[in-house]
Amino acid sequence: MTDQRDPYADRPYVPPTSPHEPQQPAQAESGWPFSEPRAEERPQYADAPTSDTEPTVAVNEPTRTFAGGPGDPGGPTTPYYGTAPTPQPRKKRRAGRLVAAATGIVLLAGASAAGGAAIYDAMQDDASMGTTVTGTSLDRPASSSGTQSDVSSVATAVLPATVKINVTGGGESGTGTGVVISEDGTILTNNHVIEAAADSGSITVAFNDGKIAKAEIVGRDVATDVAVIKAEGVSDLPAATLGDSKDVKVGQTVVAIGSPFGLESTVTTGIVSALNRPVSPGDGGDGGATTFPAIQTDAAINPGNSGGPLVNLEGQVIGINSAINTGGNGNGSVGLGFAIPINLVNNVAKQILDDQTVEHAQIGVQVRNATGDDQVTSIGAEIGEVSSGSAGEKAGLKAGDIVTQVDGNPISSNGALVATVRGYKPGDTITLTVLRGDKTQEIDVELGSDEGALARQQN
Repeated sequence: MTDQRDPYADRPYVPPTSPHEPQQPAQAESGWPFSEPRAEERPQYADAPTSDTEPTVAVNEPTRTFAGGPGDPGGPTTPYYGTAPTPQPRKKRRAGRLVAAATGIVLLAGASAAGGAAIYDAMQDDASMGTTVTGTSLDRPASSSGTQSDVSSVATAVLPATVKINVTGGGESGTGTGVVISEDGTILTNNHVIEAAADSGSITVAFNDGKIAKAEIVGRDVATDVAVIKAEGVSDLPAATLGDSKDVKVGQTVVAIGSPFGLESTVTTGIVSALNRPVSPGDGGDGGATTFPAIQTDAAINPGNSGGPLVNLEGQVIGINSAINTGGNGNGSVGLGFAIPINLVNNVAKQILDDQTVEHAQIGVQVRNATGDDQVTSIGAEIGEVSSGSAGEKAGLKAGDIVTQVDGNPISSNGALVATVRGYKPGDTITLTVLRGDKTQEIDVELGSDEGALARQQN
Protein backbone atom coordinates (compact mmCIF):
# COMPACT_ATOMS: atom_id res chain seq x y z
CA MET A 1 0.00 0.00 0.00
CA THR A 2 1.32 3.43 -0.81
CA ASP A 3 0.72 6.13 1.79
CA GLN A 4 -0.62 9.37 0.45
CA ARG A 5 0.25 12.88 1.50
CA ASP A 6 -2.09 14.64 3.92
CA PRO A 7 -2.98 18.11 2.66
CA TYR A 8 -3.71 19.10 6.24
CA ALA A 9 -0.70 17.75 8.07
CA ASP A 10 2.01 20.33 8.41
CA ARG A 11 0.88 23.88 7.78
CA PRO A 12 2.02 26.00 10.73
CA TYR A 13 -0.35 28.26 12.57
CA VAL A 14 0.39 30.74 15.32
CA PRO A 15 -2.70 31.57 17.37
CA PRO A 16 -3.30 35.21 18.28
CA THR A 17 -2.11 36.17 21.74
CA SER A 18 -2.77 38.93 24.21
CA PRO A 19 0.00 41.36 25.14
CA HIS A 20 0.59 39.26 28.25
CA GLU A 21 0.59 35.88 26.65
CA PRO A 22 3.68 34.44 24.95
CA GLN A 23 3.11 33.54 21.32
CA GLN A 24 3.47 29.92 20.27
CA PRO A 25 6.28 29.31 17.80
CA ALA A 26 5.22 28.20 14.36
CA GLN A 27 5.68 24.54 13.62
CA ALA A 28 8.55 23.71 11.35
CA GLU A 29 7.82 22.34 7.93
CA SER A 30 7.83 18.61 7.98
CA GLY A 31 9.75 17.95 4.80
CA TRP A 32 7.14 15.67 3.33
CA PRO A 33 7.88 14.63 -0.25
CA PHE A 34 4.55 16.00 -1.48
CA SER A 35 3.73 19.68 -1.44
CA GLU A 36 0.44 20.92 -2.83
CA PRO A 37 -0.40 24.59 -3.41
CA ARG A 38 -2.79 25.94 -0.77
CA ALA A 39 -4.73 29.12 -0.26
CA GLU A 40 -2.87 32.04 1.24
CA GLU A 41 -2.70 32.30 4.99
CA ARG A 42 -4.99 34.81 6.60
CA PRO A 43 -3.18 37.37 8.77
CA GLN A 44 -4.06 37.43 12.46
CA TYR A 45 -3.70 40.16 15.03
CA ALA A 46 -3.15 39.89 18.71
CA ASP A 47 -5.76 40.00 21.45
CA ALA A 48 -8.67 40.57 19.10
CA PRO A 49 -12.20 40.27 20.44
CA THR A 50 -14.47 37.76 18.82
CA SER A 51 -18.13 37.73 17.99
CA ASP A 52 -20.59 34.87 17.87
CA THR A 53 -22.19 36.11 14.70
CA GLU A 54 -20.96 34.52 11.51
CA PRO A 55 -18.43 36.62 9.61
CA THR A 56 -19.63 38.39 6.49
CA VAL A 57 -16.21 39.60 5.39
CA ALA A 58 -13.90 38.06 2.82
CA VAL A 59 -11.78 35.12 3.89
CA ASN A 60 -8.61 37.17 3.90
CA GLU A 61 -9.95 39.77 6.31
CA PRO A 62 -8.23 39.65 9.71
CA THR A 63 -11.48 40.16 11.63
CA ARG A 64 -12.20 37.32 14.06
CA THR A 65 -15.79 36.51 14.94
CA PHE A 66 -17.84 34.20 17.07
CA ALA A 67 -20.29 32.14 15.07
CA GLY A 68 -23.02 31.40 17.54
CA GLY A 69 -21.75 28.08 18.68
CA PRO A 70 -19.24 27.13 21.31
CA GLY A 71 -17.70 30.50 21.69
CA ASP A 72 -19.98 31.87 19.04
CA PRO A 73 -21.80 34.61 20.91
CA GLY A 74 -23.18 36.16 17.77
CA GLY A 75 -22.27 39.80 17.47
CA PRO A 76 -21.20 42.21 14.77
CA THR A 77 -18.18 41.28 12.73
CA THR A 78 -16.30 44.50 13.45
CA PRO A 79 -13.35 43.81 15.76
CA TYR A 80 -13.87 44.81 19.36
CA TYR A 81 -10.48 46.44 19.32
CA GLY A 82 -7.14 46.16 17.61
CA THR A 83 -6.06 46.92 14.09
CA ALA A 84 -5.54 44.69 11.11
CA PRO A 85 -1.95 44.05 10.02
CA THR A 86 -0.75 44.36 6.47
CA PRO A 87 -1.54 41.08 4.61
CA GLN A 88 1.48 38.85 4.22
CA PRO A 89 2.76 37.68 0.83
CA ARG A 90 0.96 34.66 -0.57
CA LYS A 91 2.49 31.35 0.39
CA LYS A 92 2.19 28.03 -1.30
CA ARG A 93 -0.54 25.90 0.14
CA ARG A 94 1.29 23.07 1.77
CA ALA A 95 0.23 19.56 2.55
CA GLY A 96 -0.84 20.30 6.06
CA ARG A 97 -3.10 22.34 8.28
CA LEU A 98 -2.88 23.29 11.91
CA VAL A 99 -5.47 24.26 14.44
CA ALA A 100 -5.19 26.19 17.68
CA ALA A 101 -6.68 24.76 20.84
CA ALA A 102 -6.37 25.67 24.47
CA THR A 103 -3.11 23.73 24.55
CA GLY A 104 -1.25 25.16 21.54
CA ILE A 105 -0.37 23.96 18.06
CA VAL A 106 -2.92 21.44 16.80
CA LEU A 107 -2.87 19.43 13.61
CA LEU A 108 -6.06 18.55 11.81
CA ALA A 109 -6.12 14.80 11.58
CA GLY A 110 -8.08 14.79 8.36
CA ALA A 111 -7.40 13.98 4.78
CA SER A 112 -4.00 12.37 4.72
CA ALA A 113 -1.68 11.49 2.08
CA ALA A 114 -0.46 11.08 5.52
CA GLY A 115 -3.90 12.15 7.02
CA GLY A 116 -4.74 14.06 10.25
CA ALA A 117 -6.93 14.35 13.17
CA ALA A 118 -14.51 19.98 23.75
CA ILE A 119 -17.19 17.39 24.47
CA TYR A 120 -20.11 19.41 25.46
CA ASP A 121 -22.01 17.45 28.07
CA ALA A 122 -25.09 19.64 27.81
CA MET A 123 -25.71 19.03 24.11
CA GLN A 124 -29.20 17.83 23.35
CA ASP A 125 -30.14 15.39 20.61
CA ASP A 126 -33.73 16.38 19.98
CA ALA A 127 -35.80 17.14 16.92
CA SER A 128 -36.01 20.89 17.49
CA MET A 129 -34.64 21.57 14.02
CA GLY A 130 -37.61 19.78 12.46
CA THR A 131 -35.55 17.08 10.80
CA THR A 132 -37.21 14.13 9.11
CA VAL A 133 -34.21 11.99 8.16
CA THR A 134 -34.81 8.24 8.34
CA GLY A 135 -32.77 5.15 7.65
CA THR A 136 -29.49 6.26 9.22
CA SER A 137 -27.81 5.84 12.59
CA LEU A 138 -28.66 9.50 13.24
CA ASP A 139 -32.25 8.45 13.95
CA ARG A 140 -31.42 5.71 16.41
CA PRO A 141 -28.68 6.79 18.81
CA ALA A 142 -28.13 4.11 21.42
CA SER A 143 -28.68 4.68 25.10
CA SER A 144 -26.05 3.40 27.47
CA SER A 145 -26.62 -0.20 28.54
CA GLY A 146 -23.80 -0.14 31.05
CA THR A 147 -22.43 -3.31 29.44
CA GLN A 148 -18.81 -2.94 28.45
CA SER A 149 -16.53 -5.24 26.50
CA ASP A 150 -12.83 -5.29 25.74
CA VAL A 151 -11.09 -3.32 23.00
CA SER A 152 -10.91 -6.35 20.71
CA SER A 153 -14.69 -6.75 20.80
CA VAL A 154 -15.18 -3.04 20.10
CA ALA A 155 -12.84 -3.23 17.12
CA THR A 156 -14.68 -6.28 15.76
CA ALA A 157 -17.98 -4.42 15.99
CA VAL A 158 -16.93 -1.04 14.58
CA LEU A 159 -14.25 -1.82 11.99
CA PRO A 160 -16.80 -3.02 9.38
CA ALA A 161 -18.51 0.40 9.57
CA THR A 162 -15.26 2.38 9.28
CA VAL A 163 -13.97 3.36 5.83
CA LYS A 164 -10.88 4.90 4.29
CA ILE A 165 -11.62 7.99 2.19
CA ASN A 166 -9.39 8.93 -0.76
CA VAL A 167 -9.70 12.49 -2.05
CA THR A 168 -8.30 14.43 -4.99
CA GLY A 169 -9.04 17.93 -6.22
CA GLY A 170 -7.64 21.42 -6.46
CA GLY A 171 -4.12 20.13 -6.93
CA GLU A 172 -4.32 18.16 -3.68
CA SER A 173 -4.73 14.52 -2.77
CA GLY A 174 -4.99 12.70 0.50
CA THR A 175 -6.76 10.15 2.65
CA GLY A 176 -8.94 10.31 5.71
CA THR A 177 -11.53 8.21 7.49
CA GLY A 178 -15.33 7.98 7.62
CA VAL A 179 -18.10 6.26 9.55
CA VAL A 180 -20.95 4.45 7.77
CA ILE A 181 -24.37 5.38 9.20
CA SER A 182 -26.72 3.74 6.67
CA GLU A 183 -26.68 0.45 4.83
CA ASP A 184 -26.93 2.28 1.49
CA GLY A 185 -23.70 4.22 2.00
CA THR A 186 -24.29 7.44 3.97
CA ILE A 187 -20.98 8.31 5.65
CA LEU A 188 -19.95 10.85 8.29
CA THR A 189 -16.53 12.49 8.08
CA ASN A 190 -14.77 15.84 8.53
CA ASN A 191 -15.18 18.78 6.20
CA HIS A 192 -11.41 19.21 6.00
CA VAL A 193 -11.08 15.61 4.80
CA ILE A 194 -13.23 16.11 1.70
CA GLU A 195 -13.14 19.87 1.02
CA ALA A 196 -10.47 19.48 -1.67
CA ALA A 197 -13.05 17.55 -3.71
CA ALA A 198 -15.74 20.23 -3.31
CA ASP A 199 -14.70 21.93 -6.55
CA SER A 200 -14.80 19.28 -9.28
CA GLY A 201 -12.67 16.81 -7.31
CA SER A 202 -13.21 13.10 -6.73
CA ILE A 203 -13.80 10.87 -3.71
CA THR A 204 -13.45 7.11 -3.44
CA VAL A 205 -14.27 5.01 -0.39
CA ALA A 206 -12.46 1.81 0.58
CA PHE A 207 -14.56 -0.47 2.80
CA ASN A 208 -13.22 -2.82 5.43
CA ASP A 209 -13.99 -5.86 3.27
CA GLY A 210 -11.85 -4.52 0.41
CA LYS A 211 -14.64 -3.13 -1.77
CA ILE A 212 -14.18 0.32 -3.32
CA ALA A 213 -16.87 2.77 -4.42
CA LYS A 214 -17.05 6.33 -5.68
CA ALA A 215 -18.71 8.87 -3.43
CA GLU A 216 -20.26 12.32 -3.68
CA ILE A 217 -20.49 15.14 -1.15
CA VAL A 218 -24.00 15.45 0.30
CA GLY A 219 -23.16 18.52 2.36
CA ARG A 220 -20.56 20.02 4.63
CA ASP A 221 -20.31 22.57 7.41
CA VAL A 222 -17.15 24.60 7.87
CA ALA A 223 -18.18 25.91 11.29
CA THR A 224 -18.16 22.49 12.94
CA ASP A 225 -15.89 20.60 10.50
CA VAL A 226 -18.68 18.09 9.79
CA ALA A 227 -19.40 16.59 6.37
CA VAL A 228 -21.67 13.91 4.93
CA ILE A 229 -20.83 11.92 1.80
CA LYS A 230 -22.69 9.14 -0.02
CA ALA A 231 -21.07 6.08 -1.56
CA GLU A 232 -22.51 5.01 -4.91
CA GLY A 233 -23.89 1.61 -5.84
CA VAL A 234 -23.60 -0.03 -2.41
CA SER A 235 -26.12 -1.83 -0.22
CA ASP A 236 -26.41 -3.94 2.93
CA LEU A 237 -23.53 -2.15 4.61
CA PRO A 238 -22.97 -2.49 8.37
CA ALA A 239 -23.81 0.82 10.05
CA ALA A 240 -22.21 2.15 13.21
CA THR A 241 -24.22 2.69 16.38
CA LEU A 242 -24.12 6.26 17.67
CA GLY A 243 -23.90 6.94 21.39
CA ASP A 244 -24.76 10.00 23.46
CA SER A 245 -21.94 12.44 24.11
CA LYS A 246 -23.73 13.79 27.20
CA ASP A 247 -22.79 10.51 28.90
CA VAL A 248 -19.06 10.77 28.24
CA LYS A 249 -16.93 10.98 31.37
CA VAL A 250 -13.35 12.02 31.90
CA GLY A 251 -11.21 8.95 32.47
CA GLN A 252 -13.36 6.45 30.59
CA THR A 253 -11.69 4.15 28.09
CA VAL A 254 -12.16 4.95 24.41
CA VAL A 255 -11.07 3.45 21.10
CA ALA A 256 -10.05 5.38 17.97
CA ILE A 257 -10.26 3.77 14.52
CA GLY A 258 -8.96 5.22 11.27
CA SER A 259 -6.31 5.38 8.58
CA PRO A 260 -3.31 7.20 10.11
CA PHE A 261 -0.74 8.01 7.44
CA GLY A 262 -2.81 5.91 5.04
CA LEU A 263 -2.72 2.76 7.20
CA GLU A 264 -6.38 1.79 7.05
CA SER A 265 -8.21 -0.10 9.83
CA THR A 266 -5.80 1.02 12.55
CA VAL A 267 -7.13 0.67 16.11
CA THR A 268 -5.73 2.61 19.08
CA THR A 269 -6.99 3.04 22.61
CA GLY A 270 -6.76 5.50 25.49
CA ILE A 271 -8.98 7.47 27.82
CA VAL A 272 -11.06 10.64 27.69
CA SER A 273 -8.62 13.25 28.98
CA ALA A 274 -10.93 16.27 29.15
CA LEU A 275 -14.24 17.63 27.90
CA ASN A 276 -15.32 20.86 26.22
CA ARG A 277 -11.93 21.83 24.81
CA PRO A 278 -12.34 24.74 22.37
CA VAL A 279 -10.64 23.83 19.07
CA SER A 280 -10.39 26.28 16.17
CA PRO A 281 -8.66 25.86 12.81
CA GLY A 282 -5.92 28.27 11.91
CA ASP A 283 -6.15 27.84 8.14
CA GLY A 284 -7.14 30.88 6.11
CA GLY A 285 -9.33 28.72 3.91
CA ASP A 286 -12.26 28.88 6.28
CA GLY A 287 -11.70 32.39 7.53
CA GLY A 288 -11.01 31.12 11.04
CA ALA A 289 -14.69 30.28 11.34
CA THR A 290 -14.42 26.66 12.45
CA THR A 291 -14.81 26.14 16.19
CA PHE A 292 -16.15 23.19 18.11
CA PRO A 293 -16.17 21.93 21.72
CA ALA A 294 -13.96 18.85 21.59
CA ILE A 295 -13.56 15.62 23.51
CA GLN A 296 -9.85 15.38 24.34
CA THR A 297 -8.27 11.91 24.34
CA ASP A 298 -4.82 10.39 24.67
CA ALA A 299 -5.68 7.60 22.22
CA ALA A 300 -3.13 7.82 19.39
CA ILE A 301 -4.65 9.95 16.62
CA ASN A 302 -2.51 10.89 13.63
CA PRO A 303 -2.89 12.44 10.17
CA GLY A 304 -5.42 10.23 8.38
CA ASN A 305 -7.53 9.53 11.47
CA SER A 306 -9.74 12.55 10.76
CA GLY A 307 -13.36 11.70 10.19
CA GLY A 308 -13.01 8.38 11.97
CA PRO A 309 -14.90 7.21 15.05
CA LEU A 310 -14.02 7.65 18.70
CA VAL A 311 -15.85 4.78 20.37
CA ASN A 312 -16.76 3.82 23.93
CA LEU A 313 -16.45 0.28 25.27
CA GLU A 314 -20.09 -0.38 24.44
CA GLY A 315 -19.19 -0.06 20.76
CA GLN A 316 -20.99 3.28 20.36
CA VAL A 317 -19.53 6.21 18.43
CA ILE A 318 -19.24 9.14 20.84
CA GLY A 319 -17.18 11.47 18.64
CA ILE A 320 -15.62 12.06 15.23
CA ASN A 321 -11.84 12.45 15.43
CA SER A 322 -10.71 15.75 13.97
CA ALA A 323 -7.47 17.21 15.32
CA ILE A 324 -4.31 16.64 17.32
CA ASN A 325 -1.92 18.85 19.22
CA THR A 326 1.61 18.01 18.12
CA GLY A 327 3.37 20.23 20.63
CA GLY A 328 5.05 21.93 17.69
CA ASN A 329 7.53 19.07 17.35
CA GLY A 330 6.27 17.20 14.29
CA ASN A 331 3.19 15.67 12.69
CA GLY A 332 2.46 12.72 14.95
CA SER A 333 0.52 12.06 18.10
CA VAL A 334 1.80 13.22 21.47
CA GLY A 335 -1.31 12.03 23.27
CA LEU A 336 -3.43 15.12 22.67
CA GLY A 337 -6.25 14.26 20.29
CA PHE A 338 -9.60 15.98 19.79
CA ALA A 339 -12.95 14.67 18.58
CA ILE A 340 -16.20 16.46 17.71
CA PRO A 341 -18.95 15.25 20.12
CA ILE A 342 -21.38 12.96 18.32
CA ASN A 343 -24.44 14.93 19.48
CA LEU A 344 -23.13 18.01 17.68
CA VAL A 345 -22.28 15.91 14.61
CA ASN A 346 -25.77 14.40 14.71
CA ASN A 347 -27.46 17.82 14.79
CA VAL A 348 -25.43 19.16 11.85
CA ALA A 349 -25.68 15.97 9.78
CA LYS A 350 -29.48 15.84 10.13
CA GLN A 351 -29.76 19.36 8.75
CA ILE A 352 -27.49 18.43 5.85
CA LEU A 353 -29.46 15.27 5.05
CA ASP A 354 -32.72 17.21 5.25
CA ASP A 355 -31.27 19.57 2.61
CA GLN A 356 -31.44 22.48 5.04
CA THR A 357 -29.02 25.35 5.37
CA VAL A 358 -27.10 24.53 8.54
CA GLU A 359 -27.83 26.97 11.34
CA HIS A 360 -25.74 27.60 14.44
CA ALA A 361 -26.74 28.93 17.82
CA GLN A 362 -25.55 32.35 18.95
CA ILE A 363 -25.98 34.80 21.81
CA GLY A 364 -25.40 37.96 19.76
CA VAL A 365 -22.40 39.49 21.52
CA GLN A 366 -18.75 40.28 20.88
CA VAL A 367 -16.35 38.90 23.45
CA ARG A 368 -12.69 38.96 24.35
CA ASN A 369 -10.53 37.17 26.91
CA ALA A 370 -10.93 38.44 30.46
CA THR A 371 -7.97 38.32 32.85
CA GLY A 372 -7.60 38.69 36.61
CA ASP A 373 -5.85 41.42 38.56
CA ASP A 374 -2.47 40.05 37.49
CA GLN A 375 -3.44 40.74 33.86
CA VAL A 376 -2.33 37.22 32.99
CA THR A 377 -4.72 34.69 34.51
CA SER A 378 -7.74 34.00 32.27
CA ILE A 379 -10.98 34.22 34.18
CA GLY A 380 -13.64 34.12 31.46
CA ALA A 381 -15.06 35.81 28.38
CA GLU A 382 -15.74 39.55 28.64
CA ILE A 383 -18.64 40.97 26.63
CA GLY A 384 -17.59 43.99 24.59
CA GLU A 385 -20.75 44.70 22.65
CA VAL A 386 -24.31 43.36 22.64
CA SER A 387 -26.10 43.35 19.30
CA SER A 388 -29.44 45.08 19.13
CA GLY A 389 -32.35 42.63 19.15
CA SER A 390 -30.08 39.68 19.91
CA ALA A 391 -30.65 36.87 22.37
CA GLY A 392 -28.08 38.49 24.64
CA GLU A 393 -29.88 41.82 24.70
CA LYS A 394 -33.20 40.14 25.41
CA ALA A 395 -31.62 38.29 28.32
CA GLY A 396 -30.17 41.48 29.79
CA LEU A 397 -26.48 40.97 29.11
CA LYS A 398 -24.36 44.13 29.19
CA ALA A 399 -20.98 45.27 27.92
CA GLY A 400 -18.40 44.52 30.59
CA ASP A 401 -20.11 41.36 31.84
CA ILE A 402 -17.67 38.48 32.23
CA VAL A 403 -19.07 35.02 31.46
CA THR A 404 -17.41 32.44 33.72
CA GLN A 405 -19.70 29.42 33.26
CA VAL A 406 -22.30 27.99 30.89
CA ASP A 407 -24.72 25.57 32.56
CA GLY A 408 -22.18 25.06 35.31
CA ASN A 409 -19.28 24.33 32.95
CA PRO A 410 -16.28 26.65 33.39
CA ILE A 411 -15.55 29.20 30.67
CA SER A 412 -11.93 30.35 30.74
CA SER A 413 -11.71 32.33 27.51
CA ASN A 414 -13.62 33.84 24.61
CA GLY A 415 -12.82 30.75 22.52
CA ALA A 416 -14.31 28.50 25.16
CA LEU A 417 -17.55 30.46 25.08
CA VAL A 418 -17.73 30.32 21.29
CA ALA A 419 -17.10 26.58 21.24
CA THR A 420 -19.57 25.86 24.03
CA VAL A 421 -22.42 27.84 22.49
CA ARG A 422 -21.89 26.13 19.15
CA GLY A 423 -22.60 22.83 20.86
CA TYR A 424 -26.22 23.91 21.35
CA LYS A 425 -29.05 24.50 18.92
CA PRO A 426 -30.94 27.71 18.19
CA GLY A 427 -33.83 27.92 20.62
CA ASP A 428 -32.05 26.07 23.44
CA THR A 429 -31.95 27.88 26.79
CA ILE A 430 -28.64 28.08 28.62
CA THR A 431 -27.71 29.55 31.99
CA LEU A 432 -24.72 31.89 32.04
CA THR A 433 -22.85 32.61 35.24
CA VAL A 434 -21.84 36.26 34.87
CA LEU A 435 -19.51 38.48 36.89
CA ARG A 436 -20.89 42.03 36.77
CA GLY A 437 -18.77 44.42 38.77
CA ASP A 438 -18.07 42.61 42.03
CA LYS A 439 -21.25 40.53 41.97
CA THR A 440 -21.94 37.15 40.41
CA GLN A 441 -25.35 36.34 38.96
CA GLU A 442 -26.98 33.75 36.74
CA ILE A 443 -28.72 34.81 33.53
CA ASP A 444 -30.84 32.53 31.35
CA VAL A 445 -30.44 33.05 27.60
CA GLU A 446 -32.63 31.56 24.88
CA LEU A 447 -30.14 31.15 22.06
CA GLY A 448 -30.71 32.81 18.72
CA SER A 449 -29.65 31.59 15.29
CA ASP A 450 -27.15 32.77 12.71
CA GLU A 451 -29.85 31.82 10.17
CA GLY A 452 -27.30 29.97 8.08
CA ALA A 453 -25.00 32.98 7.55
CA LEU A 454 -21.78 31.02 7.90
CA ALA A 455 -23.07 28.14 5.79
CA ARG A 456 -23.92 30.56 2.99
CA GLN A 457 -20.51 32.19 3.27
CA GLN A 458 -18.68 28.87 2.82
CA ASN A 459 -20.55 28.31 -0.42
